[in-house]
Amino acid sequence: MSGRFITLEGGEGVGKSSNLEFIRHYLEAAGQTVIVTREPGGTALGEQVRALLLDHRFDGMSADAELLLMFAARAEHLAQVIRPALAAGEWVLCDRFTDATYAYQGGGRGIAARRIAALESWVQGELRPDLTLLLDAPVAVGMARAGRREGDADRFEREHMAFFERVRQTYLDLARRFPERYRVIDASQALATVQEQLGHQLDELL
Repeated sequence: MSGRFITLEGGEGVGKSSNLEFIRHYLEAAGQTVIVTREPGGTALGEQVRALLLDHRFDGMSADAELLLMFAARAEHLAQVIRPALAAGEWVLCDRFTDATYAYQGGGRGIAARRIAALESWVQGELRPDLTLLLDAPVAVGMARAGRREGDADRFEREHMAFFERVRQTYLDLARRFPERYRVIDASQALATVQEQLGHQLDELL
């Protein structure tokens, strides 16, 4: 029996962390075994790569190096966590996946989509999420929320508004391109309303 693969996507400040927990509890209440993970990260190697990617010491990192590090972490993540869990019939809930690469390294950094697609095909083969939940909000709303978080902003969070506008637009373009798996959730609304929308989408998959 094969499990299901759900990804949660969105820009800064859209509420991914709180809604990730909501989704996990919702699926577990429906009787599913859920593995919650994240990208970049999810494995010992992947978390080390994540630390490099977010570290301000590497602010001058080339876009190509950033892209390749993302896929190096993803290859390990797929081999060690995602594919084994799906093969065991478990449901995998991942905080960002390859769509984030198209949004951040493609839309944000300007890397051509065809180059990302080549790596996607090499690393993932035919594997794609069964459901992608995109938490969408105007960039100004998300950045205002993100600014209220404790702690220093990481290397990505310090990017300028135009960067995040490109990220958001790329996500919305992906949602239009892949309507069979994408569900866009208006994350600018109250949390209870957002989670009601998420519940409806999860019910369809369940």
